[in-house]
Amino acid sequence: MAVTTQQLSNKLKSKEAVIGIVGMGYVGLPLMLRYNDIGFKIIGIDIDKNWVDLLNSGKSKIEHISNDSISNALKNGFEATTDFSRASECDALLLCVPTPLNKYREPDLSYVVSTVNSLVPHIRKNQVMSLESTTYPGTTEEELLPRIEKQGFTVGKDYFLVYSPEREDPGNPNFETRTIPKVVGGHTPACLEVGIALYQLAIDKVVSVSSTKVAEMTKLLENIYRSVNIGLINEMKIVADKMGVDIFEVVDAAATKPFGFTAYYPGPGLGGHCIPIDPFYLTWKAREYGLHTRFIELSGEVNQAMPEYVVGKITDALNEQGKAMRGSKVLVLGIAYKKNVDDVRESPSIEVMELIRDRGGVLDYSDPHVPTFPKMREHFFDLSSIKLNAAVLGSYDAVVITTNHDKFDFEMIKKNAQLIIDTRGVYRYEAEQKIKRA
Repeated sequence: MAVTTQQLSNKLKSKEAVIGIVGMGYVGLPLMLRYNDIGFKIIGIDIDKNWVDLLNSGKSKIEHISNDSISNALKNGFEATTDFSRASECDALLLCVPTPLNKYREPDLSYVVSTVNSLVPHIRKNQVMSLESTTYPGTTEEELLPRIEKQGFTVGKDYFLVYSPEREDPGNPNFETRTIPKVVGGHTPACLEVGIALYQLAIDKVVSVSSTKVAEMTKLLENIYRSVNIGLINEMKIVADKMGVDIFEVVDAAATKPFGFTAYYPGPGLGGHCIPIDPFYLTWKAREYGLHTRFIELSGEVNQAMPEYVVGKITDALNEQGKAMRGSKVLVLGIAYKKNVDDVRESPSIEVMELIRDRGGVLDYSDPHVPTFPKMREHFFDLSSIKLNAAVLGSYDAVVITTNHDKFDFEMIKKNAQLIIDTRGVYRYEAEQKIKRA
């Protein structure tokens, strides 16, 4: 191991290193708290001054991260800043920035590129940079490596570059940052050594792979696996519905097989910052090699069509009661992309809401985790969450369950709603006429 490699690895292992985390959101903030908790000094860098000011005042806007945890981190030396020149003080830079799709559903690496461009004037020798954002295989080599080398560094000797995909699962009580195994790939063997040293104190299990491309592909496979299986079960739901079969009962029965089957449940579509987006990163990159990823694209088409299917079922249910969608009062329960979180990114619930609005429905929503409809780039509703009680529920022509938060009182909802359209199988074994599956 080269002297520089050994020096940086030792500095990381002894916790003398300063960790810079760029992007203080759903990925960066939990990482900060973990490294801070085990004794590292952390500098958090973010372009949002309001968010930085909020963090420095000891406040959090992410529901599952408490104000107390931020306040404690500040006492232990954490500070947030918008000043990218502070990167020069850091021994490690962890990049946790968004990688969305553009309007053509192609990879948008603008956040990654602009972040790296803002950092490279301030990087120095004996530093490691780790990209954690989900992206297509080759991004680290094609976008980060040339920019670092342009500064005069030799990656693998006096600068170190790794890719280690984030695996956060907000709202999952069974896992936390520390307990989720960390995949790490380095540009060179020396980069990998430093990457392992960077993560091994903070994460219980570090899984090393042979290259950054392998690590990048690993994250895509994880999410494509889920996307394809969810697409399969959503398609099965449509077929089962036509046959008069309850797909939730079918899945529950199939799940009793102790081998060879993993239960996936249908819903109103895909949401979150990973599964609706990541498959298209590989689809786009595959075209460079003359390949057409038909299987991946087909599952994407099925999942993207689910909100339209759900609204069709709402319309049918209203028609059965002699009502049209236009003018009917519709209450959507849950606009977060999954249960028990406040994250609405790519939430299919919001597309369901837009389709209802477009068809003339009089729309409201209730979500105990999202008190006011947030500012979003592509969606707008001037709405706040409705507090549920018997009278409120009874005033709507239809109540649509799109996210099955544990905070909802589903017994009260069942008792008082005139009509329920259930997309999550909450009432999978209920036989009441007013409950419709979608």
